Amino acid sequence: MTSQKQKALVTGAAGGMGQAIARRLVEDGFDVFITDINADALEAAAADIGHGVETMACDLGDPVQREHLLERTGSLFALVNNAGIFSTRDADELNGADFLRMYEINTVAAFELAKLAAVSMRPLGGGRIVNISSRSFLGAVKVAHYAASKGALSTLTKCLALEWAADNILVNAVAPGVIETPILQGWNDEERARLASYQPLGRIGRPEDIANVVSMLASPATDYLTGQVIVVDGGRSVGGGNV
Repeated sequence: MTSQKQKALVTGAAGGMGQAIARRLVEDGFDVFITDINADALEAAAADIGHGVETMACDLGDPVQREHLLERTGSLFALVNNAGIFSTRDADELNGADFLRMYEINTVAAFELAKLAAVSMRPLGGGRIVNISSRSFLGAVKVAHYAASKGALSTLTKCLALEWAADNILVNAVAPGVIETPILQGWNDEERARLASYQPLGRIGRPEDIANVVSMLASPATDYLTGQVIVVDGGRSVGGGNV
């Protein structure tokens, strides 16, 4: 629990991992701002969480909207860069535009928000930035553009951690494996069972599994951990799997 009400911003919070992260940070004692491009879904998420959150719809691909977002939140203690886009395609079918779009949202927007948040954190004596990467940065098929953007985000995490350590701004990343999100809603029972069998812990991850790790990284009590990319995938990456 936080010793006083600190402010946190969670992007991409209209459902799935983002909503679970926001809920957990509320439970941890934060005043939480949540944002997403889907205003209706964002309001539904806030209603589901029930209290302790303020909604701000935002297209993070728009630099002006990003700046306005941080102007509205004011000084933050924690930023969780969860927003991102995803698609699958064979590498032979990809082009430069596919990569640029992924990088704009998954990497550049996260960087710009982190930079803006850092400005507000310095007068407070520091803060926490948590970037949501992906296990795919270790290598995966049919997602070269996505994995590359998340690999860049993981490396960015390490760079910012080094540059901002003197300001007591701790920057870490969480790299989820297969998590129960809307992306999996179209999978049938047989496909889901097969997917679960690939994970050493024998199940598909839950959004709460990610939220628990983010909670630790965003906590004021976690004050000697920075520059790390924590893979949360039920042990799958230990065997080098790319599922």
